[in-house]
Formats: sequence, C-alpha cells, structure tokens
Amino acid sequence: MQEKVKYLIIGQGLTGTWLSYFLQKQGIAFKIINDAKTVSATSVASGVINPVTGRRIVQTWMIDTLLPFAIAAYKKFQEDENITIIKAAPIALIHPSLQMKESFDYRLTHDNIYLKENDHSSLGEYFNTPFGTGEIDQCYWIDLIQFLKAGREKLSPHFIEDYFDISDLILTEQDVRWKNIIAEKIIFCDGLNTMNNPYFKALPFVPNKGEALIVKINGLAPTSIYKTNITIVPWKDDLFWVGSSYEWSYSDALPTESFKEKMITALDAVLKIPYEVVDHLVGIRPANTERRPFVGLHPKYPQLGICNGMGTKGCSLAPYFAKQLIDHIEQGSTIEPEADVKRFTSILSN
Repeated sequence: MQEKVKYLIIGQGLTGTWLSYFLQKQGIAFKIINDAKTVSATSVASGVINPVTGRRIVQTWMIDTLLPFAIAAYKKFQEDENITIIKAAPIALIHPSLQMKESFDYRLTHDNIYLKENDHSSLGEYFNTPFGTGEIDQCYWIDLIQFLKAGREKLSPHFIEDYFDISDLILTEQDVRWKNIIAEKIIFCDGLNTMNNPYFKALPFVPNKGEALIVKINGLAPTSIYKTNITIVPWKDDLFWVGSSYEWSYSDALPTESFKEKMITALDAVLKIPYEVVDHLVGIRPANTERRPFVGLHPKYPQLGICNGMGTKGCSLAPYFAKQLIDHIEQGSTIEPEADVKRFTSILSN
C-alpha cells in the first residue's frame, strides 16, 4: 500500500533533524529515512557555536543573524522535549603565541563585539599561559548526542530506518517515489552520501576528515570551552572533547595514531593537571570549496531539494537554513543568495 507525504527527508543528522522538527511543528506530512549503519559527522562533532573564527579572529559569516536564531531554536527544542541540550560556554582563549595575542588585542578594539579581556590568574592553575588569555563571549555548547537521540524519539512516527538507495528513486513530473512512499519533494541532507547523488554530485564538495579525543580531566571546570592551538570542550561528567583536525587529504575514515600523538603533545604542553585519554573519534564532514551551505531546489528537477554542506559551522547554520528552505518551498520566500544552490544552476543543469 502506498503512503503519500509532502516531504521525504534523507538523513537524520543535524540538518535532517531540524528539517523534520520544523515540518512537524507546522503539521506537514513527511517521512525521514536514516541508515543506522552510516556514521553521521554530527555524532562526532564538538557541538560548539563560536561567533569568531580563524587566526585573524574575525566574526563568522552572518553570525549576527545566525546566532540569535540558533539560540532560540535550540532553547525551544529543549523546552519542547524537557531536556537540556544548549549551554552558554564562553571560550577561554589561551594565546599559543605572541602573534595570536597581538591579533586578539587588535581585534578587541576593532569592531568585534564578541571579544573581551579576562582575568587569567584562575586559568593559570590549570594551564600554562605564557602569552596571556582572552575570552570569546556568546559561545554555546550543543549536546549533539542528546539532540539526535531526542530528535529520533520525537520523529519516531515519521522515522524509517533503512538504507536509501537512490537507484530506487523514481521521478515523475509531479512527485518522487521511493518504495511505497510518494512525496511531493525529497530533501537530501545525508552528508557525504550526496556526493554520490547523480543529481547533486557536480556541486563543489570538498570533504574533510576530522578527529577528536575524548579525555578525562579531573578538576577542570566544565563551564567554559578552552582554546589554544587545540580546543577542549566539555563533553559530559568530567570528560572533554579535544581536537579537531581538518585533513583535506586522507586515505580512509579511521582514527590515526599521528593525530592522537599530536593531541597528546599539545595537551602536555598546555595542561598543568593530569588527564587520561578514553576514546578517539573520527568523522568525515561534507564541506565545500566556498565554505557556504548548499540550500534549495534543483534547477532542473524542482522535486529534489538539498540542505547540506554545513561544514564545521553546522550547529549555527543548520537550524537557520533548514527553516529557510521550508519557508522557501511553502511560502515562496527567498534563500540567502550565498547559500542558495541555484548559484550552481549551470553545472547542475548539464
């Protein structure tokens, strides 16, 4: 027996969960397909929302719009589900060099509302701080494991655990069909799998490999994120996420001993207190050359949509652009031009 829905969502990672959440809030019929055997990059991400980026310590793209939207969305989700998934966590910057301290001092007085000075004397109990410290304000940590788990439970009436084989997808002029489901639109937010999607594989994906260690650090306060030439993020209990690498050239998706040794060397250099490595995570991110998301409908096949390519900023980007895509389809509103997939109309139409 065939089932008709308006949307078929592929992938229950960060973006797929947000798409489904907003559809459910509007009472729009949908199904979400997720393959449990596929490891989502979300499941190994740090969960940090940081309004500044890079060695130049500049504000991230669209952050003045993205940040308030993301905060409100995560808080509403946790209110709806009666869980805690978002926590304010300022970033304590431990300057790794004189150059980075000078860069911070310059930005502190040049149009960066998120930076502030701090008293680093308390940090000196736990860290070596030869070049001093600073702080990035309005940063947040998202409990992505809890978020995906709660999303899965919330979406259970709409959830299908199955491998999505695109060769089973049938396009008609009005809809798409997959197995026993007929949908008006199908939205791909299945990370790396979209790179093998014949309709979207021409997009300039440049996946990168990220690794992280889970480290037990007794006594370190889980109220802040700590950043030097590595990032130390509260995970749960007295565990911290430590990483991450951005490997653009790699041979496999396995943890590497070289990364582990690099992180241990960095921890030994900055930490004054003992720690213990308890796990080693790895994931592949669906990043792209422009470092901008792919959001919108296929220019040749409007039944097909995409919401992907969030890269390392997924926690702040995903809620906003998931909502923007739904509003675009349902209400005809515009998608941010720098994110709209129609900027690739020429290559997608070939």
